[in-house]
Amino acid sequence: MPPAPPLPSVTVVFDRHDDTLHTHTALAAHHPPSGRITLHPGPGTTSETGLAHDLLAALGKPPLLPGRFPGGRQPAWEAATAWMTALPVTRLTVLRAHRLTARRTMRLLQLQARTGIHLTLVCHRPHLPAALHQALRTADYSVTADIESARRHYYGTPVAEPPPPDEPAAPASRWLTLPALDRLVSYDSPRPCADPCTPPLIAWRHRPPPVPLTAPTAQRVARRLHAATAHPSLAAAVAVALFTGASHQQLATACPRDYDAVAATLALHDRARYTDGCAAYPVPPWAGVFLRAAARFTRLVSGEDQELLAAPGDRGHLLRVAETARLRPPQPPAGRRKGPVGRVEWDWHERQEAERYEAMPASRAASHDTEPP
Repeated sequence: MPPAPPLPSVTVVFDRHDDTLHTHTALAAHHPPSGRITLHPGPGTTSETGLAHDLLAALGKPPLLPGRFPGGRQPAWEAATAWMTALPVTRLTVLRAHRLTARRTMRLLQLQARTGIHLTLVCHRPHLPAALHQALRTADYSVTADIESARRHYYGTPVAEPPPPDEPAAPASRWLTLPALDRLVSYDSPRPCADPCTPPLIAWRHRPPPVPLTAPTAQRVARRLHAATAHPSLAAAVAVALFTGASHQQLATACPRDYDAVAATLALHDRARYTDGCAAYPVPPWAGVFLRAAARFTRLVSGEDQELLAAPGDRGHLLRVAETARLRPPQPPAGRRKGPVGRVEWDWHERQEAERYEAMPASRAASHDTEPP
């Protein structure tokens, strides 16, 4: 692999008189679609995890990650690192940096080392406080007190024009009903391949492929998934279900090496051939960011041999993420609902299949059972 490019120097901006111009200029530069994040840490916490939660919020994510994690520690920094790499974010400006502890500053320096971002720390004081000075002793940094120089660091060079305010996204109150989610809770049980497996592209011999999302629908789905969870693997699992039609059990067969970012394919495994066997699926462009984030997150938290997407025990968390994003499969008519109005019935497709099987004459059912997959 080619050597990694050298990290950009950390920039420390001295706002000697705590001038609102510095704060307003830095906040105006915040524009995640352009790769620029301005972090205004909450004043009520000094914890490292709290700073990671603030960073996830600046990225437009809910700060808490669902699920259980080893040692009870939320991998919030790993999630923030994964999203910043995948989106990608190129510039991070941190306001009120004079309030950072040495450990919180070291976390930001580690984040820079992992992502290669340009890091700017705005110190609203005429000099470095002791904690910030201690943390920066091992870093390459430069200082400035000039507002125009600071603006170039907030926006990049050449200075970009402040973007027009983003139109507020329409609230995701309406459900998007997507037939590709029909099999998400299917009762098949494929398992990961123990040996290296490089399957061919999916041939769709035994079931029809999911209908590709239209560009406007894909955009709405992506926006909703970004806002629904900070957990890269769960967001990616919902995205993958939409272009593969796979069940939760089959999604859990993928590990990081199954995602080929260059070829834009994802391999899912099915040794027993419950559906189409082991196969590689083309990844549509809109879903790539979720898989890139999931791959980075999994490698940071667990390593190469762990689940890339939702783990076997994550079914409940996965369904809640989809429901938070207001994504669901087709629902039964009112007269055939089993739950209260408003509750998503994820097993409606499975119930229909079971009812058709039970209504099938015994001779046909027997022949159906003996048909090769």
